Amino acid sequence: MGADNSTTEDMMAVDIHYWYNKFMRDSPSGLITVYELKAILGLQGMNEEANGYIEQVFATFDMNKDGYIDFMEYVAALSLILKGKIDQKLKWYFKLYDADGNGRIDREELLSIFKAVQAINRHTDMLPEEITALVFDTIDKNGDGELTLEEFTSGAQQHQVIMDIIKKTLDLSNVLKVIKNGRRNSV
Repeated sequence: MGADNSTTEDMMAVDIHYWYNKFMRDSPSGLITVYELKAILGLQGMNEEANGYIEQVFATFDMNKDGYIDFMEYVAALSLILKGKIDQKLKWYFKLYDADGNGRIDREELLSIFKAVQAINRHTDMLPEEITALVFDTIDKNGDGELTLEEFTSGAQQHQVIMDIIKKTLDLSNVLKVIKNGRRNSV
């Protein structure tokens, strides 16, 4: 994500008030629902897995669990995605992947995420089943078919291939480029 990451950071750094204006334009109430988030990201009409993934992303950013993302939660989300330290990001990814919230990621949860991401991003380098197998074969140290937070974070940091796969599951650079291009077209 080298070049894309710096481009994304440059876009984020442009000015916080652009993001505030965009937030208020997209959601005049000052609160974003999961349906509005899908509309903002241009992700309506996705398959069941992709919808579940977006809802899970929404839930992890709805920090006070009131069913809305307010501006502070929105800024915190963008900040984490674009500028967060790697251990913060990995903890967030773990929470995102652990759909049932039991503190472990199993193969079904991970497979569901990779299927959703493929539907959203059209990444087809590998099949979701192959990616899931690679992740588990590489970082499931005790071979129990589940990843703990420790296995996930240390495994990802020790294996660049796994880290790259994880980063792709929330690569917002394309979404942000579309948003920025929309701004340029409207100016």
